[in-house]
Amino acid sequence: MKKDEIRRRVKARKSLLTEQERDIAARMVFEKLESLAAFAMSDSILMYHSLPDELSTHRFIDKWHDRKRFFLPRVNGMHLEILPYDRSRMHIGAFHIEEPTGNDTTHVDEMEMIVVPAVAYDANGNRVGRGKGYYDRLLAESRAIKIGVAYDFQMVDEIETDDFDVPVDIVITETHTYTRRRPH
Repeated sequence: MKKDEIRRRVKARKSLLTEQERDIAARMVFEKLESLAAFAMSDSILMYHSLPDELSTHRFIDKWHDRKRFFLPRVNGMHLEILPYDRSRMHIGAFHIEEPTGNDTTHVDEMEMIVVPAVAYDANGNRVGRGKGYYDRLLAESRAIKIGVAYDFQMVDEIETDDFDVPVDIVITETHTYTRRRPH
């Protein structure tokens, strides 16, 4: 299945979710994330501030922001900048995404974990994003553990990849945790 077809199908399926289904799924996924040793050992974590059609990160950020150092991306041209999360310093930025303000950017090398949004994933950690390549460019520069979070229906059998695509290490859904098989 082509990436545009995957995007279309996932968007249609997301539109059928009730608010209760969205809340339950987010709670289940982020409880699994909290149970990972990698989460316990990570202090500096790049999150995403979810859009209404994405698995919500808001409750999770609120729960942990005083115990972990959360960072959020901000679009700058063709790249993502990383800034510390501070609820009082958020504004609507590019693509109608709530982003941090300020000049205190941090390099991606300082992140120990990156929680990555996507339209879809496969069991090998390959992802379909929204098509602009922002996360692929950012992830290519990072050695942090990369965690994808998604609804069960966002998992597909296989995603065609390009040379610049960067897979995640783990994908967590409501019912499964997929760990990428690394080539030897």
